[in-house]
Amino acid sequence: MKQLSTILLLLVTLTTWSQQITVKGKVLESTSGLPLEFATVAFINQDGKIVTGGITDQKGMFSIEVDAGTYIVRYEFISFETKELPYQKLTSNITLSPVSLSESDNVLNEVVLRAETTEVQVRLDKKIYNIGKDLTTSGATVGDALNNVPSVTVDVEGAIALRGNENVRILINGKPSAIAGFGSTDALRQLPADAIERVEVITSPSARYDAEGTAGILNIILKKEKTLGINGSINTSVGVPTTSNVSGNINVRTDKFNIFNTTGYRYRNAPGNAFFSNFYKNIEPASGNNPLVTEKRIFEREDKSFNTNLGIEYYLTETSSITATGFLRFGNDDDVTTNTANEFNFDNDLAISRLRIENELEDDVNYQFSLNYVNNLSDDGHKLTADLQYEIGTEEENALITETNTFPNTTILPSEMIINLGDETEFLAQVDYVRPMGENAQFEAGARADLEETITDYTLLEEDVAGGTFIRDNGLSNVFTYNENVLAAYTQYGNKFGKFSFLLGLRVENTQLKGKVDGIDTSDNNNSDLAIDFDKNYTGLFPTVNLIYEIGERENVTLGYNRRINRPRGRFINPFPSRSSEANVFQGNPNLDPAYASAFDLGYIKRWDKLTLTSSIYYQNETNAFERIQEDTGELTGNGIPIIRTLPINLSTNERYGAEAGILYNPAKWLRLNGSFNYFLFKTEGAFNNVDYGTENSSWFARGSAKVSLPAKIDWQTNAFYRGPSNNAQTESEGILSVNLAFSKDIMDDNGTIGLNVSDLFNSRKRMSITDTDTFTSESEFQWRQRQVAVNFTYRFNQKKKRERGNREAGNDDDGDFEG
Repeated sequence: MKQLSTILLLLVTLTTWSQQITVKGKVLESTSGLPLEFATVAFINQDGKIVTGGITDQKGMFSIEVDAGTYIVRYEFISFETKELPYQKLTSNITLSPVSLSESDNVLNEVVLRAETTEVQVRLDKKIYNIGKDLTTSGATVGDALNNVPSVTVDVEGAIALRGNENVRILINGKPSAIAGFGSTDALRQLPADAIERVEVITSPSARYDAEGTAGILNIILKKEKTLGINGSINTSVGVPTTSNVSGNINVRTDKFNIFNTTGYRYRNAPGNAFFSNFYKNIEPASGNNPLVTEKRIFEREDKSFNTNLGIEYYLTETSSITATGFLRFGNDDDVTTNTANEFNFDNDLAISRLRIENELEDDVNYQFSLNYVNNLSDDGHKLTADLQYEIGTEEENALITETNTFPNTTILPSEMIINLGDETEFLAQVDYVRPMGENAQFEAGARADLEETITDYTLLEEDVAGGTFIRDNGLSNVFTYNENVLAAYTQYGNKFGKFSFLLGLRVENTQLKGKVDGIDTSDNNNSDLAIDFDKNYTGLFPTVNLIYEIGERENVTLGYNRRINRPRGRFINPFPSRSSEANVFQGNPNLDPAYASAFDLGYIKRWDKLTLTSSIYYQNETNAFERIQEDTGELTGNGIPIIRTLPINLSTNERYGAEAGILYNPAKWLRLNGSFNYFLFKTEGAFNNVDYGTENSSWFARGSAKVSLPAKIDWQTNAFYRGPSNNAQTESEGILSVNLAFSKDIMDDNGTIGLNVSDLFNSRKRMSITDTDTFTSESEFQWRQRQVAVNFTYRFNQKKKRERGNREAGNDDDGDFEG
C-alpha cells in the first residue's frame, strides 16, 4: 500500500510538472504609463536557465505558455532597466500584475539605434512611420517631410498623392484641421517638419474615420511631450534661394496639467518657372491668326508666415482629462508671375510678342479652437472621448495684371485688377465610445457632424483703355457660396482568436452639397451657363473589413476592404476661370458629383533582426471618378488666340491595380538603408462633350534612402525619388527624378545639432508633359521650386536625443485603436 501511494504521488507530481499553463501580463513605460511594445519576457528556472519567453505586442501585452513550476520572470527592453519577479510559483493560468520599466541613462547609443530600426509599425487599419530622425527634413516643412514617407508622393505643385492617387484625406491628430488647410495643403508647406511625431498611412481606413478620400488617409500626429517638467527645442535655418525659418516648441507638464506650444516664423523667396507651347491644328493661313503660341512663365514668390499652436491638457481625475487647443496662422504672400507669350506664323517666324505680368498680394488668417475630453473608464481601454472644433479662415487676394505688346510694335494694353475675398468656417462635433468585451474583443461606436461654408467674393476690374478708368466686369464678378454638411455615425467590432484578428465596421454618412452664385450679370455675355445654383443630398453606407493573420511573432498577413467617397471641393467647384493666362485657363465645374470607390488591400510584413519587409497588392474601383481634361472652348482672346481650358469632370469608372514593397535594413550600427517601390496601372472609361476620354496606363515610383554614421558624431543621409512616366487619355508625362542630401553633427553634449541640407540636388524636379487632341497639341514644363541649400541648427533643453526613439506613445491620438 505504501509503495502504491508513492507511485501515485510520483504520477501526480509528474503530471503537475508537465502541465502547460498560460501566463499573461502587461509591460508599461514608467514615465508615461503607456504600453511598451517589443519588451522581452523570459521565464528562468531554478538552475538559472531560460525555459521559454516571448515579446509584448502593440498594447504591451504578452501571453506565454510554460510548464507549471517556479520561475524567475525577467522583463527586459533595450535602453531600459531590467526588472525581475523572483520565484513565482505558477501552477495554473494566471495574469500577472502590470510591470513598469524605467529608462537607463547608460545606454544612449542603443536607444538611438533602436530609433532607426522601428520606423514602421503595422496596425489592423494602418502603417505608422516615425520620420523624426530623417536628416533631410531638418529645417524643412511638413509638406517636404511627407515626400519621404513610403506610398506618399508630393508633386511639383505641392499636391499630395497616396499610391499615385491624389484623392487623399489629410488629418491632423485624427481630425480635419486648419493646420492642413481648408481642402488645400498650403499650410503644410509652412509648418516645420520638426513638429511631426509620426505619420499614419491609412490605406484601409476603419469605420472610425470619415469616409472622405478614395485613396485613403494621411494622419499627421504632432508632438506632445509626455515627460514631467519643462522641456523643448529651438530650430533655425537659412538657405539659398533665400529662405529662413525659426521655430520652437516648449512643454510644461505637472501632475495636474500639461501645457504645450509650437510657434514658428518662416520667410521664403521661392523662384519657379514654366513653359507652354500650343500648336493649333485647325487654323487656316487665310484667317490671319498664328498656329503656334509659346508661353514662358517665371514665378517669383515671396512668402512670409507665422503660426502658433497653444494647448493645455488638464487632468480632471486620474482617468479623465480635458484639452483646450488654439491654433493661429498668418500668411503673407507677394508673388509676381511674368508671362512672355510669342506667336509664330506658318513660316515659324516670330509674328507677335507679348508680356503679361501678374502682381498678386495675398493675406491669409486661420484660427482654430478645439476642446477634447477623454475619460478612461477603466484600465482595459474602456474609454469615452468627445471633441468640439471651430475654425475660421479668411483670405484676401489682390492682383494687378498688366499686358504689353513688345513686338513688332510696343503697345500698352488695358490692365486688369482682381480682388478675391474668401471666408471659410467649419464646425465639427464628434463623440467616440470604446468598450472592451472580454480579453480580446472590442466594441466601438461614434457620431460626427462636420459643417463647412466657403464664401468667395470675386471682383474683376478692367481698364476701358490703357491707363484709363477701371470698370467692373459684371459678367465675371460674382459671389460664390459653397456649403458642405456631413452627418455621420459608425460602429465597429474587433476580436482576436489565436493568431487571427479582425475588425468589422459600418459607417453611414449623409452629405449635403449646396452652391449659390450671386452678383453676376449674364445679360450681355456668354457666361449664363456659369450662374449655377445647386442643392444635392447623398446618403451612403461605407462598410470596412480589416483582417490580420499572425504567421509568427514577426510575420503576418493583412487583408482590408473599404468603401470611400471623394467630394468635390473648392477650386474644382468654382465655375470662374483663372486669369494668369488668357489662352490657358483652369475652370471649376459646379456640376461635379461625388465619386465613390471600393478598395481591397492584401498586405504582408516580415521582420528579421536587421531587416523589415512590408508589401501589399491592391485593387480599387471608382465610379464617377474625377478627371481633368483639356478642351478648346471655341472662344478667342482679344488677340485672336484660341482659349484652352482645363476642366474637372466626372468619368464613369476608374479601375486601379497596384503592388508595393518596402524594406528597412540595418546591416550595421553605422549604416541604415530603406527603400520602397510602388507599381500601379489604371483604366478609365467615360466621355464628355462627345469626346471619349477612356484610357489605360501604368506607372511606378521608387524611393531609396541611405544613412551613414561617420566618426565625430556626423551623420550623412541621401534620399532619392523617381516617379516613372505616366499618361491619361490626352496627356503623356515624363518621369521625374529628385535627390536630397543632408549632413548633421551633434554638438553641445548632444543638446545641439547642426545640419546642411540640399533639396533637389540636380535641380531635376520638373514636370514635363505633352497633350495631343484633334484641335491642338500642347507641350509644357513646370518647376515649382528650384534647388535649395540650407543650413540649420537645433537646440534641445531637457530633451536629449534619446527622446527621438521610435514612437510607442500612442496616447489619445490613436482614437481607441483596436489591435488584435
